[in-house]
Amino acid sequence: MTSSSLDDAIAKGRQRMDKSVEHYERELRGIRTGRATTALIDSVKVDYYGSPTELRELAAISVAEPTQLLVKPFDPSSKSDILKAIEMADLGLNPMADGESIRVTVPPPSAKRRTQLVAQVRRLAEEVRIAIRNERRDANRQVDRLVKESSNDISKDLGHDAKGTIDDLTKTHVKRIDELCDLKAVEVEKI
Repeated sequence: MTSSSLDDAIAKGRQRMDKSVEHYERELRGIRTGRATTALIDSVKVDYYGSPTELRELAAISVAEPTQLLVKPFDPSSKSDILKAIEMADLGLNPMADGESIRVTVPPPSAKRRTQLVAQVRRLAEEVRIAIRNERRDANRQVDRLVKESSNDISKDLGHDAKGTIDDLTKTHVKRIDELCDLKAVEVEKI
């Protein structure tokens, strides 16, 4: 084993940090800002023939107007189940049957609700920052293990450099989370 093992440890840490950022971006898309977006309801679980199924698998979801979603079930018999699931999802949405489709109006959140949403955005950001720091810790431990193994010809200096690279990756990813958090908070408060 050589320094390529260190490169692998760094690459693995980067990949896991990237996944944490991607997860946060997905979570942010599901936070209501008063603007209709399919991400609000596409992962709502519908009891479809006894098994919980995500809405996006049961219907075509589109933005009909800036504050309204249109849900067209693939199976018309599932419409009532979809209506019930959206109501029970506790998203503050009121779906209405409209022929073979369902219209979901997205009301602007109240001031109190906006404050709660901003708090939720910040809480999620902190959870992801912690996950990224945990990835840094795991990558650093792997580097330490590689340096300590006598079968490797990895010097302490190479290990130190690898840890510096991992720290830089951590700072970059945490900075990206901070940027996403601030953007979403401004978007929620602006409504």
